[in-house]
Amino acid sequence: MSKLLLVRHGETELNSSQRYWGKTDVPLGALGLSAAESLRGRLADEKIDFAYSSTLKRALVTAQTIASIHNLEVISCPELNEIDFGKMEGLTFNEVNGKFPEVARLWVERSPELAYPEGESLSQLDKRVSEFRKRLSGHALDTVILIVAHSGVLRTLICQILGWEAAARWKIKLDLGSLSIVDTYPETAILSLLNDTSHLSLCHSRESGNLPLASGGQT
Repeated sequence: MSKLLLVRHGETELNSSQRYWGKTDVPLGALGLSAAESLRGRLADEKIDFAYSSTLKRALVTAQTIASIHNLEVISCPELNEIDFGKMEGLTFNEVNGKFPEVARLWVERSPELAYPEGESLSQLDKRVSEFRKRLSGHALDTVILIVAHSGVLRTLICQILGWEAAARWKIKLDLGSLSIVDTYPETAILSLLNDTSHLSLCHSRESGNLPLASGGQT
């Protein structure tokens, strides 16, 4: 069995819980840094053999914070970067609805044809995540792997590993700073933990489900 520790980065300086940030390299804010430290404590006694992260600072710093106590070097992977929202980068859903009503309609309808103006499509995201899975296939059994990325990427990865159709990503919620765990076996995979934020204190928790889900969520 291999264990995948799936972590979504925490809140950024530019409010990931309110605006859609994809390729924009926004840094973690105070709450996000606190969440990374809480995750480091949560996983301090966990055996971790490898650590992968998006190349974007909000995920990479989170991964480095967690990995530091394990003396691990984080492997940054562009395949794990959040979807490129194109002209929708940094907008709220209401702003998207006003400027790009057709995109907003496809978004609300959870259409597989959704593509962001001058950005990526869901099919392109699926392909990128599938490429990352090839890295995982090279690891031996009994390996514990930390993966720190973004909501859309992690939702897509969960669906691919579990053999679910891509549309199922819309039914998964991953909060900022959350931990999920997938145990993989030669013939199957089991989702053993989903969207756990018990390591975050109440004063640092931040609701992140008040916008429609983009590629599978905000960045």
